[in-house]
Amino acid sequence: MDGPTINRRRFLYTATAAAGVAAAGRSLGAAEATGAIAIESPVHGAVLNRHHGEVVDGGLRICVSGTAPADQHILVNGIAARREGTRFAADVVLRDHETDIVAQAADQAADQAAGNNRVRVLWDRNSRPRYRFAIDDNGFFLRDIWRAGYASLFDCFYLAMLKQLHEKYGAKFVLNIYFTTADEFDLTKFPDRYRGEWGDNAHWLKLAFHAHANEPANPYLDAPPEQVIADFDKIGEQIHRFAGPDTYSPTTIVHWGMVRPSTWRPLAERGVTVLSGYFEKRAGEWWVNYRMDADRCEYLSRHDALKDFPSGIVFSKIDIVCNNVPLDQIEPKLAEVANDPNQAEIFDLMTHEQYFWPFYSHYLPDHAQRIETAIRFVTQRGCVPVFLHEGFLGLPVSK
Repeated sequence: MDGPTINRRRFLYTATAAAGVAAAGRSLGAAEATGAIAIESPVHGAVLNRHHGEVVDGGLRICVSGTAPADQHILVNGIAARREGTRFAADVVLRDHETDIVAQAADQAADQAAGNNRVRVLWDRNSRPRYRFAIDDNGFFLRDIWRAGYASLFDCFYLAMLKQLHEKYGAKFVLNIYFTTADEFDLTKFPDRYRGEWGDNAHWLKLAFHAHANEPANPYLDAPPEQVIADFDKIGEQIHRFAGPDTYSPTTIVHWGMVRPSTWRPLAERGVTVLSGYFEKRAGEWWVNYRMDADRCEYLSRHDALKDFPSGIVFSKIDIVCNNVPLDQIEPKLAEVANDPNQAEIFDLMTHEQYFWPFYSHYLPDHAQRIETAIRFVTQRGCVPVFLHEGFLGLPVSK
């Protein structure tokens, strides 16, 4: 492990990496001006894997970097940091799923470290390339099955299509559902006679909460947590009734991806461990971001995941919305993600149900081809299908 002597090429590399994840608005000279020690990389809540360091026996060696007054001798988890001006860097080995990293002046006690010189990160120990496929705005297929009274769930063309993709690629799907289609159908009318068939296919097909209904737009943007939880519970109750517990998934995408942050913890108490969003800036505003603060949204716009410790929820960035991307652009868009080590480990794929139905005003005749193209792309890259609520982001946590 390097000591205090700086290898300039390596230091410049780590400093450049730190600049890419530094909190918005922080200047490199801030430490000199305030006397503060500030860890800039990794950020608090970062989910780290083999792309972010060197795999060593029983751990992951990462570089921790930041700023501090130039005349201070800095320790990072007790390791002497390399220094160049106001910048510091040190190698730390992560050995646990979660690790606290503390940067301190050599004459400062560790328990005095506070603010930006203490971060907690997660090591995705068993990480490998994987993908999750979620479909939002589901309701029409349930209404169709209820109306038609099919002998099998898979007599519905929509579920038959998903089953074919499962049989061909091993794909798994989470269908985020509405309570009602805002006409004569709601979930209380869906029969439980398919319960056995749901259970037989629960290893690849799950149902999850999405919203009470498609309208109004952005229904939970400023809704009190109690309203969101009431809708969450009533949909979960119906899924358990007609499909069974094995088909139920607590991990979901809330309709429009916007809720008060005060709703995060109540959702976690209902078993939600992951929430997926766009974390995309439009017209100067962050979009489908669960009303997360701008600094963390900016980070998530360029990374797979980030954990919010007060709620316990990991937020995942959706990489593609297939109904928004023309068929010939699906692979190029996913290739951009695949070429970025910060985004290439977990492909969070998504689309919307209504675009499959010919009666819908914006029906896409090639919608099935779009999702097959996305699934084929990630499969050919060696990604395995997962459910994000199982283990940690779909994979085991244990050693």
